[in-house]
This record gives sequence, structure tokens and C-alpha cells, in this order.
Amino acid sequence: MKRCGWIPDEPGNRQYMEYHDSEWGVPSYDDRHLYEMLTLEGAQAGLSWSTILSKREGYRRLFMDFDPAKVARFSSAKVERLMKDPSIVRNRLKVESTVNNARAVLRVQKEFGSLSKFLWGLVGDKPRMNRFKDHTDIPAETPESSHMSRELKRQGFRFVGPTVCYAFMQAVGMVNDHETGCFRYKAVKALK
Repeated sequence: MKRCGWIPDEPGNRQYMEYHDSEWGVPSYDDRHLYEMLTLEGAQAGLSWSTILSKREGYRRLFMDFDPAKVARFSSAKVERLMKDPSIVRNRLKVESTVNNARAVLRVQKEFGSLSKFLWGLVGDKPRMNRFKDHTDIPAETPESSHMSRELKRQGFRFVGPTVCYAFMQAVGMVNDHETGCFRYKAVKALK
């Protein structure tokens, strides 16, 4: 079974392969999942995705399964407790941005009806089907991810630069960046 070239072909890499095979690139319209992926992509800045995947369950547990209404109420004392927990990336700016972004999610939901409606509206409300043959041809950012970054920042989000936004767009299926030879390319292309 051929996968995208960015998937390391190493023993013990099951979690990474499962993420690629079942989740990456699948269009998501669920506000909690979108908030989760914005958080995880921001947390990944400067780190490997395998590090973030290994901490994903810790993030889900500590950030109330990414319920933005609950996370928005986190106090500074709660943030201090989070900073001591090794099951997440203990970077103060990233932890604080997760709380800040929960509050931004609530504002967006109030103004636009849902985070999903807002985010998908930024990309024309449908997935973009790219046709990259090799993962080295995939850009780190695009004009669309730069636009998304600006709009998210305008709404008060943090840790949402153009590169983070493009990784987010890939993760939640706003773009299909599976390589054309990857077994997931056609399956993801068929999803809306």
C-alpha cells in the first residue's frame, strides 16, 4: 500500500500511519475538531508532528475534549497547573493561546453561527483538490493560508501564521494534499 512520502517507513510508527490513513485530509465541519486541530497545529510549531500526536490524548483530557465554552473559562491558576503537566507541550505562549483561542471561537460562533461556517467560508466552502506527485512539491503556505491567517488574527486568534494555517487546512480536508500515488488520494477526493 503506497502512502504519501512524508510518512516515515519505520517500525513503531503506527500512530503516524493511522493518522494519515484515517484522518488527514478528511473534510471536517465539527467545531470542536476544528478547534482541536487549530490548537494542535499551533502547538506543533517548531516540533515534530509525531510529538504532537503522542500528546494528543493529553490535550484532549486537559482541554476538556476541546469544548471551547469550558476552555474559555480557564483561569490563570489553571494555566499554571497545565504548565506542569508533561502530557502536553509546556510552552506558556502555546498554552495561553489555546485558552485565548477558545474565547475567539466563542466570538466567531456568535457572529457567524459556527467556527466551521467561518473557516470554510474563507476557502470557498469546498475542499481544493491538489495533484502533487511528491510531498516535496507541496508548499508550506499559500495565498489562501495567508488570507486565513489574517482573518483569524483579526478575530483574535493566536499561533495561526500562514504555515500553521496551511497545515491546518491539510489536516481538516480544506485541501487534499495526499500525493496522487497515495492510496488515500482518490478516497479523500470523493469526500465533500
